[in-house]
This record gives sequence, C-alpha cells and structure tokens, in this order.
Amino acid sequence: MLQMEVVGVRVEMPSNQPIVLLKEAQGERYLPIWIGMTEATAIAMAQAEEPPPRPLTHDLFRDVLEGLGVRLNTVNIVALRDGIFFADLVFSNGVEVSARPSDSIALALRTGARIFASEEVVREAGVIIPDDQEDEVEKFREFLDTITPEDFGRAG
Repeated sequence: MLQMEVVGVRVEMPSNQPIVLLKEAQGERYLPIWIGMTEATAIAMAQAEEPPPRPLTHDLFRDVLEGLGVRLNTVNIVALRDGIFFADLVFSNGVEVSARPSDSIALALRTGARIFASEEVVREAGVIIPDDQEDEVEKFREFLDTITPEDFGRAG
C-alpha cells in the first residue's frame, strides 16, 4: 500500500464533474478520482477547516466514532473495477468496512486518518504529471486556496 496525500478537489469542465486529486506521499504519481458534488463539498470544507453551522454527515460519523471510543486508523483504496474505485475503512477495533473513496477521504480529513492506495490501483489509474506541467498543479493548489465550499453549490 502506498501512502497518499489529498491535493484537493476541483470541478472538471465542461462536464461539471468534481474530482479529488491524491498524490503519492513518496512518489510522483497522482490519482484522480471522480466524485459527487456533495462529497466534493465535504472534502473542500474539511481541507479549509471550516466547521459547518450544523454537523454534516461526515462530521456526525466522526463524532459517533469518538463517542464510541473507536478511531479510524486508515482509509485504503483497494480496487478499481469497471471505472469504480473501492475503499475500506480500517478502525482501531479491527473492524473493516467497505466504503466509497469520496466518503472515506472526507472522513479521513476530519479524523486525521492516513490514506493509502494499493500499488495496483495507482499503477492502473495513476498519472505522472511532467515537470513542464507542475506549474498546472501549482495553479490547481492556488485555485484550492481561493475556492470556498459554497462555490460547489452554484449552478453552472
């Protein structure tokens, strides 16, 4: 398993489809995962460290885990089948639960859990961004610094 870092979320144009972009912590491959608008908003809010006025589903899940005395240890992106990514949530009590990667990432950002992807998934879906395109990644990061969760709710 390869440790991954969340670069951020953006909306792919012209399809208006959000993606979350992960990067190998000790490598140069990126893993783009297409996600839903709700999950994109949840991930963006967690990265911005902006607490919602009322707990959202991922905040509720974090609070329930805390109340039960269970930690989310890791999120493992374990498979890619027919264009669909699959993840497992691994808890401190040894329980593993299958989940969508988007929900898993949103929860990991709220709990501090580490995110991993299998070598097979990264080999199949990962991309290397050439040095001459690194400035595009930097622009993407700058974009993430300026976008707010409310931007994901706007109709295009």
